Amino acid sequence: MIRNKLLTAVAALAAIVVVLAYNALFVVQQTEQVLVLQFGEVVRTLSEPGLKVKIPFIQNVVVYEKRIIALDPPVEQVTLSDQKRLVVDTFTRFRISDPLRFYQTASTEARARARLSDIVNSALRRVLGNVTLQALLSPERDAIMGQIRARVDEEAKALGIDVTDVRIRRADLPDETTQAIYARMQSEREREAQEFLAQGKELAQQIRSKANRETVVIIAEAQMKAQVIHGEGDSEAGRIYAEAFQRDPEFYAFYRSLESYRKAFEGGESTMVLSPDSEYFRYFGAGSNPPGR
Repeated sequence: MIRNKLLTAVAALAAIVVVLAYNALFVVQQTEQVLVLQFGEVVRTLSEPGLKVKIPFIQNVVVYEKRIIALDPPVEQVTLSDQKRLVVDTFTRFRISDPLRFYQTASTEARARARLSDIVNSALRRVLGNVTLQALLSPERDAIMGQIRARVDEEAKALGIDVTDVRIRRADLPDETTQAIYARMQSEREREAQEFLAQGKELAQQIRSKANRETVVIIAEAQMKAQVIHGEGDSEAGRIYAEAFQRDPEFYAFYRSLESYRKAFEGGESTMVLSPDSEYFRYFGAGSNPPGR
């Protein structure tokens, strides 16, 4: 009986020790920094990794990230100094440098993100409101982003945060501005197309006119050459006929008469009314002899 009571007491004591140990011991990871709170007040700040001890049930711990944290603020529409509007998408990288101040000002990472987003957007508007679109698209962009990061880092220190980087991921014109630009570009391209088409038609007309002129000239020259060649042929034919005529005038006359008969009676339906003793039929007369016979 006594032994059973003793075992029960030991077991209960062991359970109490385990519970106390579970609530008193905790581990700080290398990527963590911890605040030890007692009744809501910070009593210790721990950043070194290892096994740590706290007062069970009285003290509790709040763990924060020691590594760099990514923040993607909402997309903002910003007006530049040249009245150009841009839709700017940024990203920010920060770390919790002062966990005590971070706890006192923001308490949770979600609240810190919300406040830091406001700080980034405010700095973005102030800096970009003093620059032009041309400057933002030039090598000056790095210096501009440096100014934004410096402003954000300066204001974020009040939250116990160090801002390591602020970058513009994307900067686009608003949709309505983009559509207006596209419409203007389309109109400009259509105007250029009409100009090119008009120039092409004018050039085509010039080419056709030149081709027509050259055609007329070529045909005229060809006709002139043809007439010259024809005349030369007629002259040569006349010379040949003349030589032939001189060699045998009677045969030549007879041959010419036969050609005349062939052409006159071609088709078999020709009718001619002439005197029998007409010179035209001298080779058809009785007892007529062909030339040279």
